Amino acid sequence: MKKIVLAYSGGLDTSIILRWLQENYKAEVIAYTSDIGQEIDRKKIIRNAKRLGVKKIIIEDLKNIFVKDYVFPMIRAHAVYEGVYLLGTSIARPLIAKRQIEIAKKFKAYAVSHGATGKGNDQVRFELGYAFFGGKKIKTIAPWREWKLQSRADLIKYAKKNNIPIPKDKKGAPPFSVDDNIFHTSTEGKVLENPKNSAPEFIFQRTISPEKAPNKKNKSKNYF
Repeated sequence: MKKIVLAYSGGLDTSIILRWLQENYKAEVIAYTSDIGQEIDRKKIIRNAKRLGVKKIIIEDLKNIFVKDYVFPMIRAHAVYEGVYLLGTSIARPLIAKRQIEIAKKFKAYAVSHGATGKGNDQVRFELGYAFFGGKKIKTIAPWREWKLQSRADLIKYAKKNNIPIPKDKKGAPPFSVDDNIFHTSTEGKVLENPKNSAPEFIFQRTISPEKAPNKKNKSKNYF
């Protein structure tokens, strides 16, 4: 049976992609998750993948490799986009792509797949990595550029049809999209798309505004 290695988070979107790949490519999907310091629920990833019939689930701790071989060289190169934006998302994609290709070669998979939409930079980051590490021998499958699902409502409908659990916060249009790892958190979309508006306080996940910060110093040594 043909095999596909999918970059899998265990969430709604990649679970839908997993089922769609099984249905449309008649292939065995290998669910691959790289732990690069993001919030990760291993039990949820394994549970959701098994519910969809996945036999091979790989979760790798890549935090040390990510920091040593990717983040530190980037910092030494002073790589900051337009002087303000830390490239935490873009620097992580080559590592994920590299490991996907290596796993595809190990298990003789003919293709790799990602969950990036067809309108942003992430698809380019993943696919340049696939092309560099995999060459022409391993096919790239980008579901968002192929399927007919065009909206959140379409995704919800497909999930219900295939008995894929839908988290409560996914039933409506999300206020923004978040990508996080050990280096940074990147937030984009929806309420942030108009540059005239200041970002609302709830956007910030790792910091607190001076207005809401305590007036007394923190006596605890557990800062992180």
